[in-house]
Amino acid sequence: MSSQAALRPPRRSAVRRRFTALLASATLAFAGLTALAAPATALPPAPLAYVVNNGSNTVSVVDITTNTVTATVPVGDGPSGVTLTPDAAKAYVPNANANSVSVISTATNTVTATVAVGSSPFGAAATPDGSRVYVTNYLSNSVSVISTATDTVVATVPVGAQPVSIAAAPDGSRIYVGNSNSASVSVISTATNTVTGTAPADKPNGVAVSPDGSRLYVSGQNTSVTTVIDTATNTVVTTVPVGSFPFGVAVSPDGSRVYITNLSGNSVSVIDTATNTVTTTVPVGSSPIGVAAASDGSRVYVTNLDSNSVSVIDTATNTVTTTVPVGSSPQAVALTPIVAAPSAADIAVGVTAQPHLGILVPYLTYTLKANNTGPGAVGSATVTATLPNGATSTNLSAGCTVTGNKVTCAYGPIANGASVNKTFRVPLHLLTLGHVTVTGVRTASSPTDPNPANDTASATCTAISLILVTCP
Repeated sequence: MSSQAALRPPRRSAVRRRFTALLASATLAFAGLTALAAPATALPPAPLAYVVNNGSNTVSVVDITTNTVTATVPVGDGPSGVTLTPDAAKAYVPNANANSVSVISTATNTVTATVAVGSSPFGAAATPDGSRVYVTNYLSNSVSVISTATDTVVATVPVGAQPVSIAAAPDGSRIYVGNSNSASVSVISTATNTVTGTAPADKPNGVAVSPDGSRLYVSGQNTSVTTVIDTATNTVVTTVPVGSFPFGVAVSPDGSRVYITNLSGNSVSVIDTATNTVTTTVPVGSSPIGVAAASDGSRVYVTNLDSNSVSVIDTATNTVTTTVPVGSSPQAVALTPIVAAPSAADIAVGVTAQPHLGILVPYLTYTLKANNTGPGAVGSATVTATLPNGATSTNLSAGCTVTGNKVTCAYGPIANGASVNKTFRVPLHLLTLGHVTVTGVRTASSPTDPNPANDTASATCTAISLILVTCP
């Protein structure tokens, strides 16, 4: 069967004409076919979407905080897919017409290497350890294995007819390859780079693996269903009817939802994985093909082949909240992880004093207050109080120690909005008459304290005599 017949959408469809034209020029993209990269170090400064524009031979870099294009990267001829290394340091873009893969440095958004692969490369997936990228070669019936350390091909794995989609198992042990012109998914062992099994699926377009690795979701171009496969046995669990000509597949980070782009239906089907049923269908742009879920699960990004745009779906409401204009014929999309801002907890230090007078043992009680004003919870903190020279301290609260004229108090967890007090006594004697000032300073805390302005406080008592003392 020809490549055009193998991937043909319904007759008399405008999408069919567009899709066939893309195949004729070897520029069809198979996007949304890779697992999301896992959060790691060396991340770009903002969460980004890398959108492959097949018609422009470019990649649009979208800041997904603002949903605006911040850079455009020229790549090879007919870019068709994209995957990110787990540390999000590199993006790998197969170029279908150039038989190559462009390697983009996400730090500079420039191409740093070009790797020659098989004929008409389409899909790409990085292993969870970031050591390799697997690329499907549509017309070579093979998968090229690229070492990310050297950006060279280290192995070539024969698979089924016209492989397009590809995804890595979360544990990195297997690679799943959708063979679009055969009724199968090839299972590659990453230990040996050989096919160790196959799973049945009718002319698969997209593949994605559940976060726990137990299920494989495969979109079928001829049957308008998504096939659910048990990865332990490589057998079909069930099939889920979806929209017309399903293509891209993405699984939510918690594994509760699967998102399927319906190329001829201009929509996205949302599957509940607990029941394996479609719970809603979201209208998007024209000819949606690629799909990726944000790492926090809040949004799904869909490339619209004939709208030159990306639809942003709010997963809480299953509605499109933003449409981002990008390059010509956007087909593949991959997202860098959304990294939560470092937690912070502001400790406001307070110092108060209370005189306790008597003929025998007059003393002042000082209270060191650690007040957590948020926004996060305090894990631990240390406040150090400095006494006047010659002053001593007694009756320290638990967690407080004394060294010379300094009292250091350690605080455990403090909830947002709560405070904890520590106390100690300063005995009065003839040498402490006059002003007795104690200054408390936050000297350490976790997490970060964002507001140093309230880290210090003082209280001064005036001792006129051992029986006449005033404190604020």
